[in-house]
Amino acid sequence: MPRTLIQNGRVIDPSQGIDRVTNLLIEEGRIGAIDVDSGLEATRVIDATGMLVVPGLIDLNVQIREPGFEEDETIESAAYAALAGGFTSIAAISETNPPVDSAAAVTYLGRQATEADHCNVYPVACVSSERQGEEMAEIGILNNAGAIAFSDGTRPVSNPELLRRALEYTLMFDRPVLNRPEMVELSRDGVMHDGKVSTVLGLAPMPTEAEDVMAARDIRICEATGGKLHLLGISCSGTVDILRRAKIRNVGVTASICAYQFANTDEAMRGFHTSFKLNPPLRSADHIQACIAGLKDGTIDVIASGHAPRSSEKKMCAITEAPFGMVGLETALGLVSTHLIKAGHLDWAIAIKAMSFNAAQVLGLAKGTLQVGADADVTIIDPEQRWTVDTASYRSKSFNCPFHGQELVGRVVETIVGGVSKFRYDAA
Repeated sequence: MPRTLIQNGRVIDPSQGIDRVTNLLIEEGRIGAIDVDSGLEATRVIDATGMLVVPGLIDLNVQIREPGFEEDETIESAAYAALAGGFTSIAAISETNPPVDSAAAVTYLGRQATEADHCNVYPVACVSSERQGEEMAEIGILNNAGAIAFSDGTRPVSNPELLRRALEYTLMFDRPVLNRPEMVELSRDGVMHDGKVSTVLGLAPMPTEAEDVMAARDIRICEATGGKLHLLGISCSGTVDILRRAKIRNVGVTASICAYQFANTDEAMRGFHTSFKLNPPLRSADHIQACIAGLKDGTIDVIASGHAPRSSEKKMCAITEAPFGMVGLETALGLVSTHLIKAGHLDWAIAIKAMSFNAAQVLGLAKGTLQVGADADVTIIDPEQRWTVDTASYRSKSFNCPFHGQELVGRVVETIVGGVSKFRYDAA
């Protein structure tokens, strides 16, 4: 009977309120016990002294580009990159051609993920047919094929009637709708945050009202239907305030923020670097502080990577023409550690909860926990290791990362999925 004993690590499991140095036992792919004797016989013993031992990280905002755009990312490369970032499960949002709006597309994604045999990959199917925002996709058929959530990804569901119907239909299957809160009529052709820097640079703005107004609309529709709504990638103080008030009313809404939001302000755009062209965009310092406060008090539930791979060829152009997005799976944990934890804004327990248990709750997954009997998805982190981001060593197929060459503190050293070690960082 295969056994793995992880010794002397700081075990953090927010789902159980555990935060102490102890031993963790893995047996036959599941969590066997916590606080076991260090002399217990095991097939493999991991010395985790000075390390964090946490539930496997879960990312609910990952763009998978296969089929159609394999030059950017494949299912296999994204899943491998996820392991390097400490993610044991990812939700694959449709940014493909054809879109994931059929049972065949859902099945294909699942089959490719199984063949890759890296992390768990869960299909997120489209809300609308062909992601056109007009006719609702076959929600029931997609659910039965294996979709765990519904989203049109970077294309917000602008039609309020479509969103209302989608929330009603998905409620029957207890599935969430993940919608990017952006009123495109207000942000169309925008390149960056609407502020002093955009004015100085002469770049078209993306006003915060585009997010605030859409978030308020979506929340009100969610409240009327009783559905499960997740606001995908919020970034504004106004949205945090609207969301906080909705939660006081017990509206069934959750929200995530991308890890990159805390690493830079809109000042980074002064270099016209296309890797900083992101959606949601980098905001000003006051919005970042409001989002940090939202994480602290639980208004914002989840920290995601916002992984949006684009090939170098697509990014090598004028900033006004370049597509939005950056690869984020391999740097998300390091950004959170460096800019939130080491900076004194959050503690590890809050961060791990936002990157594991809360994400699992949003997606309806029985994961994000180290409870005895749970799947042995475990991430081991060296919280003090300093490392320099080097896109040449990326597992992702794309290298559109604005943090190349920057030093981060906190690195994943091992990722275990279902009791099997799938990734180990080799310092040599």
